[in-house]
Amino acid sequence: MPELPEVETVRRGLNQVTLHQTIQGGEVLLNRTIACPASASAFLEGLQGTAIAQWHRRGKYLLAELTSSGYLGVHLRMTGQLLWLNSSEPVQKHTRVRLFFAGHQELRFVDQRTFGQMWWVPPGEAPERIISGLQTLGPEPFSEDFSLAYLVRQLKHRRRPVKNALLDQAIIAGIGNIYADEALFLSGIHPETLCIDLNRRKIEGLRTNILQVLQASIEAKGTTFSTFRSVEGVNGNYGGAAWVYARDGEPCRTCGAVIQRLRMAGRSAHYCPQCQRKVNRL
Repeated sequence: MPELPEVETVRRGLNQVTLHQTIQGGEVLLNRTIACPASASAFLEGLQGTAIAQWHRRGKYLLAELTSSGYLGVHLRMTGQLLWLNSSEPVQKHTRVRLFFAGHQELRFVDQRTFGQMWWVPPGEAPERIISGLQTLGPEPFSEDFSLAYLVRQLKHRRRPVKNALLDQAIIAGIGNIYADEALFLSGIHPETLCIDLNRRKIEGLRTNILQVLQASIEAKGTTFSTFRSVEGVNGNYGGAAWVYARDGEPCRTCGAVIQRLRMAGRSAHYCPQCQRKVNRL
């Protein structure tokens, strides 16, 4: 699933190619992609004739602020892609929504697994009221709200594995499997370590490394995996520099031990058994 760096890469790309351009029409090829309004025709009618003033990101959500007020919301979920293409390009098999612009350009929402969603937020409505997932998001990692004091408060009393806590969008918005694994490695914390066993020093290091890996991946335009593409259809470059993610069976870049993988709450966790030893009260 695209995480904060991938979604941020898409946001930046959209701001380069779609701003101040009027949506002239569109086509919905899979009705259930539209989460709001209730019908695909109402979705297209609400967007037609509006222009995009700015794209914003909140966690893993994309929000296009419209010049006539209102918003276009997008969540890529597991396999969603937003591609800026010429209308002469063949329509891909998994295209779900097409939005048409001047100059024979279009924005296509391509989604193989069909879990992605789009919303039209009417003028005068708060995005959080229409897109309910926005209501429960924790602070953005690069915001002032994501302070050391905040993270200590969130973790110090929780009897749950720290890896699971990092994936909780109500604690931190935008982090997923990739960057949780990477930040835990750089912090020397085993993914199964309970939050309550982390001391303040370890939590401070974890916060610093979360910001470090997110920034590095944003600069690399995200991680390359099978379904992620930028607006231009290009993969990200962070994957080749990953410390542990998807490297199980390979040697640790720091100590040479073999990277391991385990299952936690239905998700994979990658770690180095030497650099991230499981101990109580770190």
